[in-house]
Amino acid sequence: MPFYHKSGEIPTKRHTQFRKPDGSLYSEELVSTEGFSSVYSLVYHCHPPTLVKAMGAPIDVSPKAALEKNMQHRSFVTFDTPAYGDYIESRKTLLFNSDIHIGVAAPKESTTKYFFKNADADEVLFIHEGSGKLLTLYGEINFEYGDYLVIPRGTIYQLHFNTPDNRMLVVESPSPIYPPKRYQNSVGQLMEHSPYCERDIKLPVNLKTNDQHGDYLVYIKKQGMLWPYTYATHPFDAIGWDGYLYPFGFSIHNFEPITGRLHMPPPIHQTFEGRNFVICSFVPRMYDYHPQSIPAPYNHSNVDSDEILYYVDGDFMSRKHVERGMITLHPKGIPHGPHPGTVEKSIGAKETKELAVMIDPFYPLMITQEAMNVEDPNYWKSWVE
Repeated sequence: MPFYHKSGEIPTKRHTQFRKPDGSLYSEELVSTEGFSSVYSLVYHCHPPTLVKAMGAPIDVSPKAALEKNMQHRSFVTFDTPAYGDYIESRKTLLFNSDIHIGVAAPKESTTKYFFKNADADEVLFIHEGSGKLLTLYGEINFEYGDYLVIPRGTIYQLHFNTPDNRMLVVESPSPIYPPKRYQNSVGQLMEHSPYCERDIKLPVNLKTNDQHGDYLVYIKKQGMLWPYTYATHPFDAIGWDGYLYPFGFSIHNFEPITGRLHMPPPIHQTFEGRNFVICSFVPRMYDYHPQSIPAPYNHSNVDSDEILYYVDGDFMSRKHVERGMITLHPKGIPHGPHPGTVEKSIGAKETKELAVMIDPFYPLMITQEAMNVEDPNYWKSWVE
């Protein structure tokens, strides 16, 4: 993972003449996120992807830290974040460091007036509410509740929604985001003990070649700024492409949990990884089956990483007062664990219906004012109440 895929029409050999029916050349573009040393795709455009007609003044969208240093357990009720506008307008960064930005979006409209490209970061969008299509140069991916959309940096895209009310968790990383290396063999294939496999991956389909001239506005995110570029041709003008670099989807509902006789540690839930962070999926599963087992997690010290838990749905036997869309932040340096009374209550339970996304950054996170605006200020006291 990722694996080779192709779509549309491509020439027999790369970097050779590939002509249109009228005899003119298609325009070849190599798309790679780490120079010429990592995975890449070759895209064949109807027109050169360099035809810029205008550039506007950039807009500052970089996150601002309201709290740079944190040593307190915190909780943020993200569904209190107002829903409005389209996907880009509604994006709010809540927590960040140099390796990862974590935020939410609650768009009410599709992105139709412009296109978006993140030149800074790979993105993972977790769809909590709503459905629609991710439209890209590579084709389209249908998405719905529970889907992760993994979008490599440099991908121009739009989100078109079928629904008026949509909510998602947004992760940005300046490093590539891939499935865990320990689940891959020497050629990158997901192995037998992996909690998901290539059959579970949603690939781009229904490639449509938009051979059109006009004024096409693309907002390009670079160095925390949105740069408005107007192109002379449609960004989705590919006749074909092939390679290893492309957006894909994966449903959290297709994650197969790993269970054991005694409580299993969080790494068994790992779904993706980037530089200095991991993303995990907590899904419905059978509890531990040792006759003396305690299903509730034991207290543990966050020595090496902050811990973020985004609650999606279901009951959480280790926590009280959980709401859909709530984020908890347990910072490195102090222990945390199950709330009072939940350990004894968990004994004898056979299964859990919980659904959550966990993110562990290995370096401390800063907190924005947008997060502080939706904070539950008493969460840190919840272990003694």
